[in-house]
This record gives sequence, C-alpha cells and structure tokens, in this order.
Amino acid sequence: MKISLQPRRFGRGFTLIECLVYMSVLGVILAIGSVAFYRCWDDNKSVTRNGNDIVRTLKAGEAWRAEMRQATGPIRTVNATLRIPSGKQDVIYSFADGEVRKQIGENAPWKVILSNVKSSEMQSDQRAQVTAWRWEVELQSQRKNAKVHPLFTFEVVPGKSSNQ
Repeated sequence: MKISLQPRRFGRGFTLIECLVYMSVLGVILAIGSVAFYRCWDDNKSVTRNGNDIVRTLKAGEAWRAEMRQATGPIRTVNATLRIPSGKQDVIYSFADGEVRKQIGENAPWKVILSNVKSSEMQSDQRAQVTAWRWEVELQSQRKNAKVHPLFTFEVVPGKSSNQ
C-alpha cells in the first residue's frame, strides 16, 4: 500500500476565468434590471402627473358648473370670453396661450385655473325647454406617442333666471 504525503486536489475551486464570466453575467443582469427600474420610475411619474391633471380639470369643471348654476342673468360670450353674471360682478372665463383663466369682476386680476390646455370651448346648446351650456376641454399630452388624449366635457343648465 502506497501512502502519498501530497494533499489531494479536489475540483472544488473556481478559476479566474469562471469568476470573470460570473461577474460579467451579473453585470448584464444588473444593467437590464436598472433599465427596467428607471422605465417603471418614469411611467410612475407620468401616471402621477396625469392623475393630478385629471383632478385639476375635474375641480375646475365642477367650479364652472357651480358658477353657471348660480348665474343671476343671461350668460353670454363676448370676444372669445364667457361672461357669467353673478350678483354685482361678472365671472369671466377666457382661453389663451394654452391656459384657461378666470376673472371675477372687470378690474380683478386674471387667475389661471388650468394650464397645459390644448383646446377649450364653452358654448350654448339650445334644447327644447332650456339652454344648456357645454365646456369641452382637451389637455395637452405629455408624451408624443400618447394612446389616450385627455378630453373632458362638462354640461350644465344654468339657474332659472339665466335661461333665455
């Protein structure tokens, strides 16, 4: 029986080439993961921004409807503005430069109620017994390849004293 004094070599270690291969595979996986993470991050910011735009538009539309219901006289459009008589002062809505603005009274400052607006149109809609008003507002899409265009329509029948 022969006894050897040299230690046995088992194939349990990694070679330097194997370590480099594992590190490069890990690098590729991390790169793909970071690209996916940042794409999701951008999509999340876009969804949040769109949600905030929708909320702002709905609040503006409901405020418009409330002011239309409280009109004290005939509502009219003058020079691309909508004038809603309300007590002593008119509430005036205007659309210009991608913004919907509101003014309470002739000498008051204009207040921007909606920005990033592509189009806005407030028009009367004569029905059988009443005159209804419709406000169609379309927001500008943040993305060039947007699949959904944010378009809103608000309708209201003004108070009894303002119908004509």
